Amino acid sequence: MKFDAWSPSSRIEANYRLALKAMMDEFVSVLKPLNVTDPLQILAALRDFYNGNFYRQAAYAAASRMITGLYVENARTWREAARQSTKGRTIYLSIQRELQGPLGMRIQALIDRNAELIRSLPDSMAKQVAAFVNEETIKGRRASAIAEDLTGQLPDVSESRINLIARTETSKASTALTRARAEDLGLDWYVWRTSKDARVRGSHRLLDRVLVSWIDPPSPEALAGIKSSLGNYSAGDAPNCRCYPEPLLRLDQVKFPCRVYRSGSIEYMTRAEFARTASLAGGMNKAA
Repeated sequence: MKFDAWSPSSRIEANYRLALKAMMDEFVSVLKPLNVTDPLQILAALRDFYNGNFYRQAAYAAASRMITGLYVENARTWREAARQSTKGRTIYLSIQRELQGPLGMRIQALIDRNAELIRSLPDSMAKQVAAFVNEETIKGRRASAIAEDLTGQLPDVSESRINLIARTETSKASTALTRARAEDLGLDWYVWRTSKDARVRGSHRLLDRVLVSWIDPPSPEALAGIKSSLGNYSAGDAPNCRCYPEPLLRLDQVKFPCRVYRSGSIEYMTRAEFARTASLAGGMNKAA
């Protein structure tokens, strides 16, 4: 199977982004007919909106659709992998029972996390709006002029945050689902894959096609000599990251000697060296 089958669905990300934007557009559509002339009233209306039942329910529904869509596509990819793996039957049985076990709980946790992030959108907007009001008031502008500007700018205020949440959380959720299934099957290693285009950050390009253990994630920035607060993370787990993990089901998925990340550095290993390293690290991939 093509390794890019493991990448997060761009369709699901796009639909998630549209759902988030629709919620913000709903607030603007409610606000405009009110002809608000006081910017503080806009702030109050924004807080009422995100504390209301409509927004809470819409946030949970959008998060559920995104996570459920990823779950279905991820399961489809695993079924395809099962047809090409010596662990095929084990993978099939795992998919059938997984919702009753840890993965089912993980899916619910992902939905809850994303619903909470969506609910934070208006709060983030409110902080930006408050800062804008303060700045414009200091300039001596009339409240009605500030309110008019705000009403027109609100969609743009939320756009960058919406794009960040949609891309980052779709990627993180996809990685989490892949990892949960892999670890349940005793598949401890994956191949770090990038999107292979000009937008790939240099620190992530260093890790393209590198074998990585789930329990020993790298710090791409540290490997590239870049100061960062991101720390160690798996493929797809950084903000705006479009990388993804391809579970290592068979050793013939990679060409040896290959690059392997271990304890803070990347080194070349032969097939035999990697087999020993994987075994010492806590469980050789039985699919090998």
